[in-house]
Amino acid sequence: MANYKVGYFVGSLSSRSINRLLAKALIRLAPANLEFTEIPFRDLPLYSSDYDADFPAVALEFKRAIAAVDAVLFVTPEYNRSIPGGLKNAIDWASRPNGKNSFARKHSAVIGTSPGAIGTAIAQQHLRGLLSFCNSPQMNAPEAYIQFKPGLIDEDGVVGNEGTEAFLRRYLQELHDFIVRVLSVVPRAT
Repeated sequence: MANYKVGYFVGSLSSRSINRLLAKALIRLAPANLEFTEIPFRDLPLYSSDYDADFPAVALEFKRAIAAVDAVLFVTPEYNRSIPGGLKNAIDWASRPNGKNSFARKHSAVIGTSPGAIGTAIAQQHLRGLLSFCNSPQMNAPEAYIQFKPGLIDEDGVVGNEGTEAFLRRYLQELHDFIVRVLSVVPRAT
């Protein structure tokens, strides 16, 4: 059985991020052949095309981290009916300079949690539009809008609701199957 590397982005930079708890839960519940690595973006400066001729070291390392994985998973909250500004900035860095888009043909999936009843549905739709523009093949189903309630996921990533745990396991199996399908059509670059 092949192993697949999945880089994940936690959209919230908060130290108390419920989406970081969700990411921990996903890592705990994932099939054994999915290897997760966080791709941090906190230290990226605000993107400007002025950097295109000479990317700073932190941005080059960020792009290398994306290149090193088979797929990316976005675990994001919803801020003002969209994605957090830091995550949008990271996507801008990854997709530049022109002709060096790190998301082109990079498999992607989206999930998120929020205390609200519709989870992060609107942010995810916005993010999907950005990923589509970046030519990233997306896992479109199942969609995963998780309503976060106290006790849903603890600090160690243990899910306290059997139905949610079962759903997350299915989601991760679908992610695995999606990566396998896409790589059978568009093999890894060698």
